[in-house]
Amino acid sequence: MATFSYVPEYPPTEVSKPRVRQVQFGDGYEQRVRFGLNTDLKTWQLTFKARDNTETTGIRNFLQARAGVESFTWTPPLWSAVAGQYVCDEWQITADAYNLNTITATFRQVAEAG
Repeated sequence: MATFSYVPEYPPTEVSKPRVRQVQFGDGYEQRVRFGLNTDLKTWQLTFKARDNTETTGIRNFLQARAGVESFTWTPPLWSAVAGQYVCDEWQITADAYNLNTITATFRQVAEAG
């Protein structure tokens, strides 16, 4: 299992959307229940600014090799500091200047640490 070790810029953005099944009844009563295993997996919106061509190529090659299919180990940069399994379905590279690039990527957690 590959590990993504590049450090993103701050502030990274963590998005949570717990999986919940909900039923509403005619009298206004509502019932909710967690749905499935790993019900609160995270999505991270990351930016890697001012990276030279060598580092940009390394990040791009890592993401392309997994092609949004193969998961990799990554540790979020904030308080949790617990590695999980992620996939990157989409990334974008912008050439800001000669030998300076910005990469934006979305990492989607597919399994909790364990």
